[in-house]
Amino acid sequence: MTGLRDERVRAAVELDFARAREYAGLHEYDGRIQDLSPTGVSAALARLGTGPLPSDAFDAEVLTIHEDGLRARFAEAELHRRDPLLHVAVMDLACYDREYAPTEERRRARASHLAAWPDAVDQAVAALDQVSAPAAAAALPAVRGLAQVVTDDAAALAAVRRFVAHVETAARDGDPSAALGPAMFLRLLGAGEGMTYDVGALTALADRERSRLWDLLEEAVDRLAPGERVHRVVPALMRDHPVTAEGVFAQAEALVDEVTAFAVTRNLIAAPGGECLVGPAPASRAYAQAMMSWSAPYEADAPSWYYVVPPDPAWPEREAEEWLSVFSRTSLPAITVHEVTPGHYAHGRALRALRSDVRRSLESPAFVEGWAHYAEELFAEEGFRAADPRYVIGMTLEALLRVTRLACSIGLHTGAMTVKEATARFEADAFLRGKAAEAEALRGAVEPTYGRYTLGKTEILRTRAVARRTWGDTYTHRRFHDSLLALGMPPIGLLGRAVSHSTGTAATPGHSPSSASALAPPIESR
Repeated sequence: MTGLRDERVRAAVELDFARAREYAGLHEYDGRIQDLSPTGVSAALARLGTGPLPSDAFDAEVLTIHEDGLRARFAEAELHRRDPLLHVAVMDLACYDREYAPTEERRRARASHLAAWPDAVDQAVAALDQVSAPAAAAALPAVRGLAQVVTDDAAALAAVRRFVAHVETAARDGDPSAALGPAMFLRLLGAGEGMTYDVGALTALADRERSRLWDLLEEAVDRLAPGERVHRVVPALMRDHPVTAEGVFAQAEALVDEVTAFAVTRNLIAAPGGECLVGPAPASRAYAQAMMSWSAPYEADAPSWYYVVPPDPAWPEREAEEWLSVFSRTSLPAITVHEVTPGHYAHGRALRALRSDVRRSLESPAFVEGWAHYAEELFAEEGFRAADPRYVIGMTLEALLRVTRLACSIGLHTGAMTVKEATARFEADAFLRGKAAEAEALRGAVEPTYGRYTLGKTEILRTRAVARRTWGDTYTHRRFHDSLLALGMPPIGLLGRAVSHSTGTAATPGHSPSSASALAPPIESR
């Protein structure tokens, strides 16, 4: 497939080698590590924004916003000094597992990458001097997981041990508060998205969304078990899960076919095609519970992987059971809609049809996660498993998890909430228990923008309402979704382009929109 042509886009892409090779499919970065030392990041930032903007007005605006987001992350917040997971991504070898190229080619790239691990650790140790104790604790499972993929390379293993020791020291001696402060938190949340927020408006949004979701949950529980209380029914439903990780994989495989057939039959999206496999996540990715590694836009087509993170074999039985409850028969359908179809997998398939370097390679995290999160509620609206209230219950549980992330990220990074208090919030509002609740709270310490799921979904829903009013009788979900996905992975502040540039037929991938103004964002001030 054709590689990246726009050199200004390349400068932006090169602030994230890991994403470039795995999620964009730019395999010229295979076998190479990104220099995330302070010197390396300064050099990359100096190259950012040089050269002409794309001639396409929309692409130019997306690139400008994306560059602003990169400056916020690396020049202002200096996340390479705070976030060990950025350095784990630099070292991660799991990107070579998926069959995007012949085995021998991937083996050579992996060997070159592994040989560079000592340098990567030197750079990580030089950079990571501002890691809070909660951020270090959140990252440690993934840092330790790097060693599980290497058993016969003494230099690489010695490097990982140095990395683990450095992060363990931060977990023990680092600042007990993960707070970035309100100004930096808000800047990171909006930069790269073309949005501005303030703490009061975000908190009000989180409260409104939690209340709305709770009403949906109570209604669905009453349909399932009339007269019963939510706090009695939900824990019982979450205990109904496969007893082994293999059982989760089998259940997820069956769901992939079911949710894809529903999306296509209801004409919500085009048939995604391709192949989506299910399996355990690599050990280096133990920081989340499920994820998608898709067949990327710049590479030859190959199977995508829907990864599920099993419980650690070393955990006591009770903790393993708490983790498996995340994949209950009530919640796993919505998780699969999110990760597969119409969520991440289908989105990745749509990206392969685009031709713009900007739209294929530059990611708005709030749109990527917001789209997949929106898909969960879309299925409820469209009557997926309509006779069984458990889908709506599972969907609302997933949404309550996401809105609790938003609430806890606000609390953690403004200093209003401790990790212990955030853990309790996940237990109370998102029905998580033990390790699962603590893992979510710690993730917020190291990933301050993980409230983006709710923010992206909210903006998509708002834009959909505008499309309904604007298009009138010609509105269909398929038309709206095609128009959105033709924009690639756009900043959520620019979603109005999906309405203002639609011609009344399904949007054509690679279409060049004009420079009409975006719709005003719903929350001002970030």
